[in-house]
Amino acid sequence: MKVFRNIIETRNIPHAVVTIGTFDGVHLGHQAIFNKMKALAQNVGGQTVVVTFEPHPRQVLNIDSSNLRFLTTPEEKLKKFEEFGIDNVVIINFTKEFSRTPSEVFIKDYIIDNIKPAYIVVGYDHHFGKNRMGDFGLLNDMKLKYGFKVERVAAQDVENIAISSTKIRNALAVGNIKSANRLLGYTYSITAEVVVGNKIGRTMGFPTANLELPREYMLINCGGVFACLVDYNGQRYKAMANIGHRPTIGDRSEDQPIIEVNLFDFDGDLYGKPIRVSFIDRIRDEEKFDSLDELKAQLEQDKKAVMNLFGL
Repeated sequence: MKVFRNIIETRNIPHAVVTIGTFDGVHLGHQAIFNKMKALAQNVGGQTVVVTFEPHPRQVLNIDSSNLRFLTTPEEKLKKFEEFGIDNVVIINFTKEFSRTPSEVFIKDYIIDNIKPAYIVVGYDHHFGKNRMGDFGLLNDMKLKYGFKVERVAAQDVENIAISSTKIRNALAVGNIKSANRLLGYTYSITAEVVVGNKIGRTMGFPTANLELPREYMLINCGGVFACLVDYNGQRYKAMANIGHRPTIGDRSEDQPIIEVNLFDFDGDLYGKPIRVSFIDRIRDEEKFDSLDELKAQLEQDKKAVMNLFGL
């Protein structure tokens, strides 16, 4: 997969099949668009092109900035694009000046004049350009003049639930991991560096890797214990994670929740190293116990529950 940050460099892409958007989460709805693009590209002997934006438009325009949450980092999004078979990605630097570009001008100056698309493919509710005025209807009006075809992909749903990034974020916020994973079409995961904790878990026989995420990527904020898989150094480990404020210890009453991950069958030093944690299911709520002994006993029960979930 080729990544372009200068759109002029895309002028030699043959019979380009283009889509445009932010694609947070790269969920099943986005994947349906990519599948349509790949089929069209194969038919015309062309290549797929995803046009996306950094930073996220809402960050630049300060739209509800205090509640901004993202399912994927820019790096994770690129990995998903490649995983789902995209040939080319164009990253446009999103600025306040760029946000004032009228929809027609954006399509003409950025997409037509540079990428020269054979097709533009959009989702059923896609909008673009200044004040999000551009849509499928505008593309339909422009296609004959500029010699491209346009396709719209219908809304996708899972078990009668329409797929959207917002619904996935809402599911994660309340700990509904299974629902979020169904809508994503893959297992939700985070990647973060292990930081030094208070090491109390180690004294109870449950050493944890402590992770702290930037606020905008802290989506599971309901608190609780979760069954997980952890990828580190080419190996995968079964694990359980606690997300919350550690009420038994009493040191996180007001701070952002912290993620503590106990890797099964692992013995090593993870401090300062990145690990990837994939969330499988939620086991229970976070609780406050009267003593560390009670907490330890509960952790032993949690581990059994996680092992049972994995069929062990």
